[in-house]
Amino acid sequence: MVIAALLARADDRADALAAAGIAEFTAAYQAWDGQRFAAAAELCRQATTNVTASSTHFYWLGAAHFHLMLQLRSQPATRSNTLAASAALDAALTALNTAVRLDERHAESHALLGTLYGMKIDGNLIRGARFGPRVSSHSKQALEFGANNPRLWYLLGTGQFHTAKKPAAQREALATFLKAEQLYEAEAKGPAGPLEPRWGHESCLTFIGRTYERLGENSKSAEYFRKALNRHPTDHLAREGLTRVTGKQ
Repeated sequence: MVIAALLARADDRADALAAAGIAEFTAAYQAWDGQRFAAAAELCRQATTNVTASSTHFYWLGAAHFHLMLQLRSQPATRSNTLAASAALDAALTALNTAVRLDERHAESHALLGTLYGMKIDGNLIRGARFGPRVSSHSKQALEFGANNPRLWYLLGTGQFHTAKKPAAQREALATFLKAEQLYEAEAKGPAGPLEPRWGHESCLTFIGRTYERLGENSKSAEYFRKALNRHPTDHLAREGLTRVTGKQ
């Protein structure tokens, strides 16, 4: 009983650290603040040091590093930013691979892994041969285990968006993003648990706007860029996109 009590206390401490990390992650997401993403990652890392660390803790560690990487990539492409972004990407891969080893059915971890391995390919044929099967495998498992998860469809859509060359493929990406939007709206109607993810809705709206822009549908594009900015005023991609399609600063 003493051991059980100690383990329960350790679990509570790990969950408290993870919850603090999630709160910092949410603040970082709203401000698009790299230092706060790094702080969120550190809190989540501390949660994973618990002897009974769960896939959820490693998922959040991976998600924090993933967004830190994106934030660094959105900054000027200095050598230090490029190196830091690469390190954050590798840290995200390590954490998320641990998450799926602990729980092979963790759909969001699979979806993030598919996205990250796709980013590592970056149009290179040799890297495509190496990482392409991992992208396919993780994407398949994400769909198998989380078909109604909005972040899964949003991440799947980003992969389609970045590889779409022709209008038909761009329409396919748009359909994926619109499905994600519907699932985000359904998710928002219910309460979130303390460790439950709720990120990505704003960015999904931005990608819908970017996809409509590529298709030449500027009125729909502007509509979605405005939706994104209403939810997330610091979204620089949505603001830049709105300026492009309306010609207004």
